[in-house]
Amino acid sequence: MKILVCISQVPDTTTKIAFSDNNTTFSSAGVTYIINPYDEWYALVRALELKETGVATDVHLVTVGKADAEPVIRKALALGGDEAIRIDIESNDTYLVAAQIAEYAKTVGYDLVLCGKESIDYNNGAVGAMVAELLDMNYLGFAAKIDIAGTTATVKREIEGGEETDSCALPLVISCQKGVAEARIPNMRGIMAARTKPLKVVAPAAIDALSTIVSYEMPPAKSGVKMISAENMDELVALLHTEAKVI
Repeated sequence: MKILVCISQVPDTTTKIAFSDNNTTFSSAGVTYIINPYDEWYALVRALELKETGVATDVHLVTVGKADAEPVIRKALALGGDEAIRIDIESNDTYLVAAQIAEYAKTVGYDLVLCGKESIDYNNGAVGAMVAELLDMNYLGFAAKIDIAGTTATVKREIEGGEETDSCALPLVISCQKGVAEARIPNMRGIMAARTKPLKVVAPAAIDALSTIVSYEMPPAKSGVKMISAENMDELVALLHTEAKVI
């Protein structure tokens, strides 16, 4: 069984965000980039576990981005991926990213495609479902547990107010979240091996983006905390209504 893991590069959560070109471009100056945690800690590690138990034979990694994304995907290789593919195009359009991944996946033929439930930069949570549609595969989202037996996947996923367990035949696309696997860190052997593992750069397919970012803006600065006496409930209710506008 061949597994494809979708890897995205995102700013570290401690990075100070800034914009340039009249707030139309995300400024990368001084930004530290990391593997999207949902892709790394859950999708990739679960794929590696499936390989270690003999369920899978190959774990490939794919990212959509320019050359500056290669250090991030090399780290993913250090964790244990067999081969990495970088599709040489940069875009913030969810459809374009998904379509590029799907076009490449069609040329290989994967039994299972894993991705994080969302990326922590744009939080769209849509790439997995789009890839499934474009590959004409079934899709299960927000998986908290994945088991594979033969050509059938059993997935436990969170739903509103509880959990459900689904069974679905491969090939399949699954987005992963907390619970699927325990995070790992690459060891020295893996880091050294990653230097010589294949990192294939492929030209992007001729696909048009469906959306563009018009502008960015920062959230409003937090105001000071207003303390209300416990004996003055009328004032509290009035402020929640007129200022906080939550009631």
